[in-house]
Formats: sequence, structure tokens, C-alpha cells
Amino acid sequence: MRGDPRLEIGGVARVHGIRGEVVVHTHDPDSTILGEVETIWVGGVQRKILQARGTHRGWLMAFEGVTTRNEAELLKGQVVEVDRADLELEEGDVLLDDLVGCKVVRLDGSPWGTIAAVLLGPQDLLVIHDGELERLLPFVDEFVKNIDVATGIVTIDPPEGMPEDRIRK
Repeated sequence: MRGDPRLEIGGVARVHGIRGEVVVHTHDPDSTILGEVETIWVGGVQRKILQARGTHRGWLMAFEGVTTRNEAELLKGQVVEVDRADLELEEGDVLLDDLVGCKVVRLDGSPWGTIAAVLLGPQDLLVIHDGELERLLPFVDEFVKNIDVATGIVTIDPPEGMPEDRIRK
């Protein structure tokens, strides 16, 4: 959610070896953040990184205080987060997490809903809820014209005839 002090970047996929190492998969396979920070949060617990090495199968990591396979097994499936302050964003960069909760308006300023989620995939999609309607808008420059995270407003120019679904409650 917008403004959270920590951001989810992936999860612990499996244990590696007998010395307490784990493999972490990041949501963005191209991310190098795990090689750039000294601490992360695993399952809500801050962990000091002793070793982080990117591999073709994920990040191989060792944490302070985790020295056995049994201790590492307890981390399997846990969410991995980083402190927002540890991220170095370029001018104009936006974290997808910050879009959730933003109001969506059309070019003429008319309301079009609120971003409920961002679905990651070959084509990232904004999940926009507008009353009982759910819209899936491709997250591309052609449709997303402006993002103002500070005010929480995303301006769009959606395609005509875009399909909509009723939200199942």
C-alpha cells in the first residue's frame, strides 16, 4: 500500500544446503536490490544479510542467526520485504505498490474508479474497481497518461469498448 515503510519484493522459495542458506525469488527477476542492501525483512522479522548472490534460480542468501537447515526451513514461504528508504529511485520512477489505492480519472477529469491491485505478468494490468465494476487496464503509456503518487491520482485514456466484470462479493 502507498506509504508503507516496507515493500514486498518476493519470498523465500526453498532451503539450500545444510548451512542455513535459502533461495529467494523476487517478483522482478531483474531486480538487484538484494545485492545492494544490508538488511531485509523476512516474514516480518528484520534479518541482517551475511551473503547474497544472484543466480539463474534466484538469490542465494545467508542471514545472521540462521546457521542450520532446520532454522532455514522455518523461513520457507515467508514474504521478503525491503525498507522503502533503501530503494534508489530515478526521477519519474514509480513503485507499482504505490499505485494501489490511487484514484483513477479520465483525461477530462471524470472519475473511473480506484486501483485495487496490480497484476504482474507478461503484460502488467491495473485492477480498477468502480462501484460494482472491475476493469483490467494494461499498464502501458498508451493508456496511462500521468501518475501523481503525491496526490494519489492516475490519469488514463482507456480504449473504447473495454470489457468490464461485475465484482463478485
